[in-house]
Amino acid sequence: MTTERDTWLDPLREGERGPDAKGMYMWVAVTAAPVWDIAHGRSHPLWLAWPAALAAAGLYVATTHFAFADRRRALPALGLLAVVVLASAAGFEGNWLYLIMMLAVATGITVRGKILPVVLLAECAAALAVAVRADTGLTGVLSMIWGTFTAGLIPAIIIRLWEAINELKATREELARAAVTEERLRFSRDLHDLLGHTLSIMVVKAEAVRRLARVDADAAADQATDIEQIGRQALTEVRAAVTGYRGRGLTAELDSARAALADAGVEVTVRASSVRPGPEADALLGWAVREGVTNVVRHSRASACEIGLRDDGGLLVLEIRDDGPPQEAHGHGNGLIGLRERVKAADGTVETTVPPDGGFLLRVAVPYAKEDGQ
Repeated sequence: MTTERDTWLDPLREGERGPDAKGMYMWVAVTAAPVWDIAHGRSHPLWLAWPAALAAAGLYVATTHFAFADRRRALPALGLLAVVVLASAAGFEGNWLYLIMMLAVATGITVRGKILPVVLLAECAAALAVAVRADTGLTGVLSMIWGTFTAGLIPAIIIRLWEAINELKATREELARAAVTEERLRFSRDLHDLLGHTLSIMVVKAEAVRRLARVDADAAADQATDIEQIGRQALTEVRAAVTGYRGRGLTAELDSARAALADAGVEVTVRASSVRPGPEADALLGWAVREGVTNVVRHSRASACEIGLRDDGGLLVLEIRDDGPPQEAHGHGNGLIGLRERVKAADGTVETTVPPDGGFLLRVAVPYAKEDGQ
């Protein structure tokens, strides 16, 4: 079963390994001090001293094991260890006092959160009482208090630092995954916008070829040539998108919009400000023109379209309006969803409305920085 401590028990990708139970078992060697007293006749009665020493050793090993495997079982074991250690230290005194430091180590690797200092201070108080009762002198009392507190605090700090390192690594990996996901979404939106716009124009021109084929072969051939050129341009744009290019810019998209709308039989009027935005705003407005014109060609059944660009106090406002039937709600496709996400990321806004006199209006406002030299 996976536990909350698996992240630092498992080997790290760099081949490192965090603190584990095996590294803490060595502190069971502290029980050698009580065994020394037993062997030299300083701990009586023996029938109680030996079980106490063995119980302390066994409970420490069990507590340590569970602390790194299942902490819910470690806490009861720690409680029993505390009872055995404190009772033994108070009853036998002598070298049994060192068991309190072993208890502190077990506490440091088992207890978590703000309660740890409280528990360690309680153990220091118990060590103080036992040391005073055993009459170890001032030096002995201070050594017991300091040794108990640091014996519990140091392993707790090491484990917490290791957990923090692994949390940071997990966060870094999650951010990397999120960045990859976001880039995939961006790339899919770019391809949708590129191919959706291009294929819409090709469909319009293909319909023109079908209409003209029987009445004007030369005009049909011209339209077929345009389809070929558009297809080649689409391949170029797709290759550019694969390498991270995000748009052709506002001027190129306005030229493309004029041609696409004219081919669709839509009269177009362009009123553009003389302001030249920086590269980011320029590319974003180019995408907006592409998406807006694609919607007009696909959905509006309009006869006229107006494209306006103006400077509105630090914002560049792009408006694309057609005169199609007002009942045609064509502003909620995937392309506009992707556009909204891009504009929002640039601290801009996107509005789609149906004006009272009909048609459809797309308004995009983005902050901008002027190009150098203006």
